[in-house]
Amino acid sequence: MGWFFVLFLLSGFCSILYEIVWLRLAMAQFGVTSALVAIVLSTFMAGLALGSWVSGRLFKSYLDKVHIPALRVYATAEFLIAISGLLVPYEFGWGRGLLERTSVSSPVYYLASGIWIALSIIPWCTCMGATIPLAMAAIKQTVPGEKPSFSFLYLGNVVGAVFGAIVPLLLIEMYGFRGTLKIGVALNSILALLAIAVSRQDHATPESPASLTDSSLVATPDNEPVRNSMLLILLFATGLTSMGMEVVWIRQFTPYLGTMVYSFALILAIYLACTSIGSRTCRRKNLGRTPDWRLLWAFLGPLALLPLVTASPNLHLSGILRLMIGIGPFSAVLGFITPTLVDRWAGGEPEGAGKAYAVNVVGCILGPLLAGFFLLPVVGERWSLFALSLPFLAVLPWQPSLPGKSDKEHKWLRYASYALAAVALVFVVATKGYEEQFARRIVLRDSTATIIATGEGRDKRLLVNGVGITFLTPITKMMAHLPLAFLDHRPQNALVVCFGMGTSYRSILSWNIPTTAVELVPSVPDVFWYYHADAAQLLRSPLSRIVIDDGRRYLERTPEQFDVITIDPPPPVHAAGSSLLYSREFYSIVGRRLRPGGVLQQWLPRADSFVRASVARALSESFPYVRVFPSVEGWGFHFLASDKPLPHWNEAELVQHTPRDAVKDLMEWGPQPTAERQFAVVLEREVQIDEMIKEAPDAPALHDDHPINEYYALRNWNSTFRQSLWPMNVLHGSGRPDKGISQSLTPRK
Repeated sequence: MGWFFVLFLLSGFCSILYEIVWLRLAMAQFGVTSALVAIVLSTFMAGLALGSWVSGRLFKSYLDKVHIPALRVYATAEFLIAISGLLVPYEFGWGRGLLERTSVSSPVYYLASGIWIALSIIPWCTCMGATIPLAMAAIKQTVPGEKPSFSFLYLGNVVGAVFGAIVPLLLIEMYGFRGTLKIGVALNSILALLAIAVSRQDHATPESPASLTDSSLVATPDNEPVRNSMLLILLFATGLTSMGMEVVWIRQFTPYLGTMVYSFALILAIYLACTSIGSRTCRRKNLGRTPDWRLLWAFLGPLALLPLVTASPNLHLSGILRLMIGIGPFSAVLGFITPTLVDRWAGGEPEGAGKAYAVNVVGCILGPLLAGFFLLPVVGERWSLFALSLPFLAVLPWQPSLPGKSDKEHKWLRYASYALAAVALVFVVATKGYEEQFARRIVLRDSTATIIATGEGRDKRLLVNGVGITFLTPITKMMAHLPLAFLDHRPQNALVVCFGMGTSYRSILSWNIPTTAVELVPSVPDVFWYYHADAAQLLRSPLSRIVIDDGRRYLERTPEQFDVITIDPPPPVHAAGSSLLYSREFYSIVGRRLRPGGVLQQWLPRADSFVRASVARALSESFPYVRVFPSVEGWGFHFLASDKPLPHWNEAELVQHTPRDAVKDLMEWGPQPTAERQFAVVLEREVQIDEMIKEAPDAPALHDDHPINEYYALRNWNSTFRQSLWPMNVLHGSGRPDKGISQSLTPRK
């Protein structure tokens, strides 16, 4: 039985590894949109549900009758999962190539890409979902007379998933996505070989069942099947609410954790770790040492609303403590209840476990869709959590037919549930959302993000999910005027990728040329008016066009070419998904959309020397001519790239190439007294791209498969360790001083 635990620990690890990598590969191929993420996760979960249900039925109708070793079938499933690690990246690539040759609208594109993703991963996810019922069947065949416990295998799976939420991030940093997939392939192959090896062992002796029961590895005798449809309803509710709440948690805690891949991994890891604690307690429950699950169910409602308290801006806690207190208790109780309900329904029968787990997973599919596309855009984070907690507050009191309780006990349980519902409502009314700390604010929500426009005058800011994206600065004006001024011909049109406050878009329109802006978050352009008084007039211009789409996907599909493409990826530079706008593959796409002699303006905010060198190398390998200029405010860099040499004009010549209205726009916020001086501040500090690459000569060009800006934990740890050996660190509490390019570009007083 110990082997089965090891098998499912590794299996849980591999399943999360595949989910993380497949999601990212799909984003690179089909676009970084909420719809795409929902498609990938939903099809992944749909495959798990299908596999769980089909394999349970397969054992009942076929394997058990013809005496085929279920462990051999399990080994076959693991081999097929290993094959998926090799094939899925190619399947995504084939789908992208097919859709690139098809001119379709965005809704049709989503439908087509969703169908392709489903065809690509559902067969393999079906194999993943089949593993638990197959293993239960194998235990039943190996240990005659005993009923295998779902909660035992579920515990091993969840413990493995905890490591799967963390370790793959380190593997991706070292080996890239495809290299990490190969590690998953190797582990699944080992799992299959282990299963075959275990299947060759002799069956257990008659004494085995008693010892196994004592060690809590199989279902206890009192765990007979309870085929009450209410149990399936409750299982569906746990899947629906838990996965829906994960979507809400990301919105709530992003302001405190940031938008890095490690932030999302931390949420998942804490959720899974606490779930494993609850699952372990469930194993003890099978020995009769824990309270009835129905009493715990009543407490899930208030526990589900704890994030309203811990995500409050008035509470001063670290991000990790906010998470642990906010989602830990709920996850632990849910980790106890879910396997308990499955065991109650299944009673050790693989077919019953497969059906019950499939129902739970169907809830997991619908939960994120309900939360992300309906609840959050309509009612916001706080009321979304309350709505998702309703099954815990409302279902149980109205089910007096559940066995094991007297009428009096049901009456008190109902009253207790009413009281807890009142407590939950107080949580919603008494707590404050993150946005309420801003006295002046415009708050918009959609399926992608929560937008906060706040501030007055030049202090206005834009926050997306609580993270500051941009502010009113002449840097964003220079992102437009600098590349346009360097053109040796009259520009015909321009493209802005990432709308933000609309400052760069507005600046390009001052050149009186057709201008297109692509923005991922639908609500962002809706607050354009908040930052610029002439926004409504500009949007009515026939030269103005705003497209809601993923910028990279738009560039892949549009046939149009541009004289200037200016890109301002959302900060920070290590934000999740940001590498898709810095990679060599992206620059290859951009090169096809620039006219001969056209200019790409790539903005790079504050970044360490390794990331700067990696981006610089990617650009130098993609374009024959690249120049690098620091910003007018002394931080960050403008990369100008083209297929033709950029003229070495001085500031006066750049002003001559800039229309009068554009000069007026350039100087709207200063900081220099004249347009010539405004350009001069940038030109005087030009950096040679070779010098930037030499800052970190070992840094490779940034690729989609190896996004070093996003995955940096090991690199930072090594850097911190080396700095700790520097004598000045001991004396002054700081690392070795950086005398590179970034220090030489401090703003002049």
